[in-house]
Amino acid sequence: MSTQEQIPPILRPDHVAPVSLSAFAERFGLTAPQREVEVTGISMNTGDLRAGDLFVAMPGKKTHGAKFIAKAIELGAIAVVTDAAGVAEVGSMDVPVLIQENPRAHLGEMAAYVYGNVPGNMPLLFATTGTNGKTSTSYLLEGILRQLGETTGLTSTAERHIAGEVIVSRLTTPESPEMQALIARMREKGVTAVAVEVSAQALSQLRVDGLHFDVVGFTNLSHDHLDDYADMDEYLAAKLPLFSTQRAKRGVVCLDTKYGREVVRKSEIPVVTITSEMGVDADWHVAITAETPKYTSFVLAGPDGINIRSRIPILGAHMAANAGLAIAMLVEAGFDAARIAKAIAGGIDAYLPGRTERVTGESGPDVYVDFGHSPDAFLNTLAAVRKVTPGRVFMVFGADGDRDASKRPAMAKVAAEGCDVLVVTDHHPRFEDPASIRKTLVENALAARPELEIYEVSPPEAAIRKAVALAQPGDAILWAGPGHQDYRDIRGVRTPYSARAEARSALKESGWS
Repeated sequence: MSTQEQIPPILRPDHVAPVSLSAFAERFGLTAPQREVEVTGISMNTGDLRAGDLFVAMPGKKTHGAKFIAKAIELGAIAVVTDAAGVAEVGSMDVPVLIQENPRAHLGEMAAYVYGNVPGNMPLLFATTGTNGKTSTSYLLEGILRQLGETTGLTSTAERHIAGEVIVSRLTTPESPEMQALIARMREKGVTAVAVEVSAQALSQLRVDGLHFDVVGFTNLSHDHLDDYADMDEYLAAKLPLFSTQRAKRGVVCLDTKYGREVVRKSEIPVVTITSEMGVDADWHVAITAETPKYTSFVLAGPDGINIRSRIPILGAHMAANAGLAIAMLVEAGFDAARIAKAIAGGIDAYLPGRTERVTGESGPDVYVDFGHSPDAFLNTLAAVRKVTPGRVFMVFGADGDRDASKRPAMAKVAAEGCDVLVVTDHHPRFEDPASIRKTLVENALAARPELEIYEVSPPEAAIRKAVALAQPGDAILWAGPGHQDYRDIRGVRTPYSARAEARSALKESGWS
């Protein structure tokens, strides 16, 4: 099955109030169209184009979108927005054409206008960015919102949620026409509050343009994505636009990494701070009260004597820090702290797919499947697993192919230093040689701990079975990397695959429930 066949469809509202092309042109300061048509959608991709769409043809890395205008018209596009270069490439067209230089810079706002996502007509919007914890914070935020009686939406690396409907995600943050269509569908379904996970790439590529968030949150910054950004300073700079007046009203910043203070210093919007570190000066403080394989309890202390006790159905102090960030964001949005405290007194009701997800039955070693694929994620999750494991800690992991290779040595070092038995395997090799990736990981793990018990096992189906065969009750296995994903990317093909299912099968085959 091809990658394209595996990608979930783009979601749009069932009904869109038609927008006249002349009104659209006036809104964006463009020359009036040659003739009037009514637009009911907007697309930059012929693979998703629908009859009645406005097709936006933009210059790309390899080719100009104008090459696809004829195909777009054939599929039902009733008008085109492109730049002068696009017009020159195509010449005359059978539909009205609006000329907009640098159309990508206006794409989000154009999509928002077409789908009616305008001020006064929007649900509460929350956005979270950072290296790790974006997805977890978004899920916890949505869970609390539901407990507060809101009808919720969510868009994350793992899933899209629309008033209870769950759909597998395409990208962490979709392109702006898809994002605006998704928000419009949420509005149509009565959603009152939306949690959005925003990656650095999404900000760099203008995918959240046209949205203005009520509250934004920053989790942390650590070594990742240095294949996209030259260094950590450039990576941080890519996230800072979320804290601009153009994109948000207020913010909450976690100070658990040194970059938090830089976000505070450079933020254009009012922000409050939060930490889970002792001795750090912040507006909010998270303290852990209990950690077990099934839940983590915490207390959150805030301004004006706020004291909120709750727990999350997942392992890890870093996850409690994410919950604290979510709560602080809700308070900043205007929710009463006492009301929040009452709603979550018995715990936050949220399922976090593939985030330190325990897939163990009633017997055998504990097995956790986690999406973390950076050195910092390994460090936090291994520490959390170690705290609740009386026996040995096993680590199973691989590294992404055709992605930031500079983090692989650090991933191997942290894994080796944090576990008792290491099993190195494959993840998404993409077009890289998986044996070469494994070799780098094994060499760096051995350099960090020459005495460590290390196995190199491929494919990952065999790797998890090796770990389960070696483990005993009281031991724990952390399988890091695949998390919620239901495929492996092998030479451009999304091969169906579930780490959760493989782990459960491995346990069953070894005689554990």
